[in-house]
Amino acid sequence: MPDSDVTKFAVCLRDQGMLGALKFLNGRTSHRYTGVFRFDGDMLRNVALIDRWVAEVTSGEDVPLARAYCAHLARAGGTLEVAHGPTDARVPWMADSDILSYCGAVINAPDGSRWGALCHFDTSRCESSGSEAPLLDAAAKLIYGEAAKASD
Repeated sequence: MPDSDVTKFAVCLRDQGMLGALKFLNGRTSHRYTGVFRFDGDMLRNVALIDRWVAEVTSGEDVPLARAYCAHLARAGGTLEVAHGPTDARVPWMADSDILSYCGAVINAPDGSRWGALCHFDTSRCESSGSEAPLLDAAAKLIYGEAAKASD
Protein backbone atom coordinates (compact mmCIF):
# COMPACT_ATOMS: atom_id res chain seq x y z
CA MET A 1 0.00 0.00 0.00
CA PRO A 2 1.55 3.29 -1.07
CA ASP A 3 1.93 6.01 1.56
CA SER A 4 0.17 8.32 -0.91
CA ASP A 5 -3.10 6.40 -0.33
CA VAL A 6 -2.90 7.06 3.40
CA THR A 7 -2.07 10.71 2.69
CA LYS A 8 -5.07 10.99 0.33
CA PHE A 9 -7.29 9.48 3.01
CA ALA A 10 -5.96 11.91 5.63
CA VAL A 11 -6.57 14.88 3.33
CA CYS A 12 -10.14 13.70 2.60
CA LEU A 13 -10.75 13.24 6.32
CA ARG A 14 -9.43 16.72 7.10
CA ASP A 15 -11.11 18.55 4.20
CA GLN A 16 -14.33 16.57 3.69
CA GLY A 17 -14.94 14.97 7.07
CA MET A 18 -15.65 11.37 7.83
CA LEU A 19 -18.19 10.82 5.03
CA GLY A 20 -15.81 12.23 2.42
CA ALA A 21 -13.06 9.97 3.69
CA LEU A 22 -15.38 6.94 3.59
CA LYS A 23 -16.34 7.82 0.00
CA PHE A 24 -12.64 7.87 -0.90
CA LEU A 25 -12.18 4.40 0.61
CA ASN A 26 -15.35 3.07 -1.01
CA GLY A 27 -14.22 4.29 -4.42
CA ARG A 28 -11.15 2.05 -4.20
CA THR A 29 -13.02 -1.21 -3.70
CA SER A 30 -15.73 -3.29 -5.35
CA HIS A 31 -17.69 -3.52 -2.07
CA ARG A 32 -21.03 -1.70 -2.07
CA TYR A 33 -20.81 -0.42 1.52
CA THR A 34 -18.12 1.26 3.61
CA GLY A 35 -18.81 2.15 7.21
CA VAL A 36 -17.70 2.98 10.70
CA PHE A 37 -19.22 0.96 13.54
CA ARG A 38 -18.78 1.29 17.31
CA PHE A 39 -18.65 -1.65 19.70
CA ASP A 40 -21.30 -1.18 22.40
CA GLY A 41 -21.56 -4.26 24.59
CA ASP A 42 -23.38 -6.89 22.58
CA MET A 43 -24.42 -4.38 19.89
CA LEU A 44 -22.62 -2.95 16.88
CA ARG A 45 -23.69 0.70 16.48
CA ASN A 46 -23.48 2.31 13.06
CA VAL A 47 -21.72 5.69 13.14
CA ALA A 48 -21.51 6.41 9.40
CA LEU A 49 -22.16 4.50 6.18
CA ILE A 50 -21.58 4.95 2.46
CA ASP A 51 -23.73 3.04 -0.04
CA ARG A 52 -22.18 3.12 -3.51
CA TRP A 53 -25.62 2.69 -5.13
CA VAL A 54 -27.62 5.17 -3.01
CA ALA A 55 -25.69 8.40 -2.44
CA GLU A 56 -28.20 9.75 0.09
CA VAL A 57 -27.42 6.96 2.56
CA THR A 58 -25.16 8.19 5.38
CA SER A 59 -26.09 5.77 8.16
CA GLY A 60 -27.24 2.21 8.60
CA GLU A 61 -28.84 -0.04 11.16
CA ASP A 62 -27.35 -1.19 14.44
CA VAL A 63 -26.96 -4.96 14.62
CA PRO A 64 -26.20 -7.51 17.31
CA LEU A 65 -22.43 -7.93 17.42
CA ALA A 66 -22.86 -11.71 17.36
CA ARG A 67 -24.38 -11.37 13.85
CA ALA A 68 -21.53 -9.30 12.38
CA TYR A 69 -18.09 -9.91 10.90
CA CYS A 70 -16.93 -7.11 13.19
CA ALA A 71 -17.29 -9.55 16.11
CA HIS A 72 -14.00 -11.09 14.94
CA LEU A 73 -12.33 -7.66 15.20
CA ALA A 74 -13.87 -7.02 18.61
CA ARG A 75 -12.27 -10.26 19.86
CA ALA A 76 -9.00 -10.40 17.94
CA GLY A 77 -8.25 -6.82 16.86
CA GLY A 78 -6.22 -6.29 13.70
CA THR A 79 -7.82 -6.78 10.30
CA LEU A 80 -10.09 -9.31 8.64
CA GLU A 81 -10.64 -9.90 4.92
CA VAL A 82 -13.35 -12.37 3.86
CA ALA A 83 -14.06 -13.07 0.18
CA HIS A 84 -16.98 -15.45 0.77
CA GLY A 85 -18.35 -15.60 4.32
CA PRO A 86 -20.40 -18.80 4.10
CA THR A 87 -17.23 -20.82 3.44
CA ASP A 88 -14.80 -18.97 5.74
CA ALA A 89 -13.98 -21.01 8.87
CA ARG A 90 -12.91 -17.86 10.77
CA VAL A 91 -16.49 -16.54 10.83
CA PRO A 92 -18.79 -19.59 11.18
CA TRP A 93 -21.56 -17.44 12.71
CA MET A 94 -21.88 -15.68 9.33
CA ALA A 95 -22.65 -18.84 7.32
CA ASP A 96 -26.31 -17.85 6.82
CA SER A 97 -25.80 -14.07 6.57
CA ASP A 98 -26.86 -11.94 3.61
CA ILE A 99 -23.44 -10.24 3.84
CA LEU A 100 -21.02 -12.35 1.81
CA SER A 101 -17.87 -10.22 1.55
CA TYR A 102 -16.11 -8.16 4.21
CA CYS A 103 -12.86 -6.32 4.75
CA GLY A 104 -12.33 -4.48 8.02
CA ALA A 105 -9.88 -3.09 10.54
CA VAL A 106 -10.33 -2.41 14.23
CA ILE A 107 -10.47 1.21 15.41
CA ASN A 108 -8.63 1.53 18.72
CA ALA A 109 -9.28 4.27 21.26
CA PRO A 110 -6.25 6.27 22.48
CA ASP A 111 -6.00 3.98 25.52
CA GLY A 112 -5.61 0.97 23.19
CA SER A 113 -9.06 -0.48 23.80
CA ARG A 114 -11.04 -1.72 20.81
CA TRP A 115 -13.54 1.05 20.06
CA GLY A 116 -15.04 -0.10 16.75
CA ALA A 117 -14.44 -1.06 13.14
CA LEU A 118 -13.83 0.56 9.78
CA CYS A 119 -15.02 -1.79 7.07
CA HIS A 120 -16.20 -2.57 3.56
CA PHE A 121 -18.96 -5.15 3.06
CA ASP A 122 -21.33 -6.43 0.39
CA THR A 123 -24.21 -8.82 -0.20
CA SER A 124 -22.33 -10.06 -3.28
CA ARG A 125 -19.04 -11.85 -3.43
CA CYS A 126 -16.29 -9.28 -3.99
CA GLU A 127 -12.93 -10.17 -5.38
CA SER A 128 -10.28 -7.56 -4.80
CA SER A 129 -7.30 -7.08 -7.07
CA GLY A 130 -5.22 -6.33 -4.01
CA SER A 131 -5.87 -6.30 -0.32
CA GLU A 132 -7.58 -3.22 1.08
CA ALA A 133 -6.87 -4.35 4.64
CA PRO A 134 -3.54 -2.47 5.01
CA LEU A 135 -5.14 0.83 3.95
CA LEU A 136 -8.16 0.25 6.21
CA ASP A 137 -5.77 -0.50 9.08
CA ALA A 138 -3.86 2.76 8.48
CA ALA A 139 -7.12 4.72 8.03
CA ALA A 140 -8.58 3.22 11.22
CA LYS A 141 -5.66 4.72 13.15
CA LEU A 142 -6.56 8.18 11.78
CA ILE A 143 -10.35 8.14 11.99
CA TYR A 144 -10.94 7.60 15.72
CA GLY A 145 -11.35 11.30 16.61
CA GLU A 146 -13.97 11.98 13.94
CA ALA A 147 -15.75 8.70 14.61
CA ALA A 148 -15.90 9.28 18.37
CA LYS A 149 -17.34 12.79 17.86
CA ALA A 150 -19.95 11.48 15.43
CA SER A 151 -21.05 8.73 17.80
CA ASP A 152 -21.75 11.07 20.76
